[in-house]
Amino acid sequence: MRITLRQMEIFLEVAKIGHLTQVAKDLGLSQSAVSMSLKELESTLGCKLFDRIQKKLVLNEKGRAFKHAIEPLVKKLRDIEEEFMSQENKGELSIGASTTIADYIMPHIVCEYMEKYPEVKIKMKIGNTSEITKMVEEGDIDIGYIEGEIESLNTVFSPIGVDELVIVTGDKSLVKKKEYFIDNLLDYKWVLREEGSGTRSVFFNKIKNYITGLNLFLELRHTEAIKSVLKEAEGTISCISKIAVNKELENKELYEIKVKGFDFTREFYQIHHKDKYKSDLFKKFSIFARYRFSEILKR
Repeated sequence: MRITLRQMEIFLEVAKIGHLTQVAKDLGLSQSAVSMSLKELESTLGCKLFDRIQKKLVLNEKGRAFKHAIEPLVKKLRDIEEEFMSQENKGELSIGASTTIADYIMPHIVCEYMEKYPEVKIKMKIGNTSEITKMVEEGDIDIGYIEGEIESLNTVFSPIGVDELVIVTGDKSLVKKKEYFIDNLLDYKWVLREEGSGTRSVFFNKIKNYITGLNLFLELRHTEAIKSVLKEAEGTISCISKIAVNKELENKELYEIKVKGFDFTREFYQIHHKDKYKSDLFKKFSIFARYRFSEILKR
């Protein structure tokens, strides 16, 4: 094969950054070495891969196709290299978790695993479900943990546990009535997670026949912020994961509103890129996380 791994790595850096000077600095090479690598690659392929637009190198149609073809190969080779340079239960794993999981489940799992295997380092990124899925698609994380399945052709979804969503409020007067129909609650002030949230997506799907009448009062990024609003503002209600409000329900800081005829359960998913190389560390952490998820959700 005449194309080298180094040429592909340099190409991908230039495609991402667009400036030879910066790429050379980042890779510890001379600008002429970076330029020569690109010229040799284009000569081997027999076509130009970049257009120069306003002093920046931008991928042309051939360059975009080449990038799409080699990115998973380069990532897989890097994963293999890392795997064979390290030992089992030694190395670094990058994971991502959507907000509810990151706040109430994953910290326990990550801490337990690193205590059990001190030579493993786990980095965790937090986002909503769509953001974590995008990180998996782009290879920014090894494994993702999300609150609902969304459409992604390059991602493998594995259910790891069932979560219950509950309708809650801080307004005690609303729970004098033992049970509501969902259409009787639409006019209250709903405080929900932002667009892209798995909790929001599941809730909207459950009430899709009533959604046009929903009074969406406030959208917030974090569940803790939603709980604060519910405690302070009269007539506000929300749909939240039960694991996020168990403590408040027990302490009677928040109250569950019963809704007749609605099942607000949803799946938690573990996800990874379909081309992801599954190292021993990847496999062991996946199994450990799956087991601990089920344990935590049973509490």
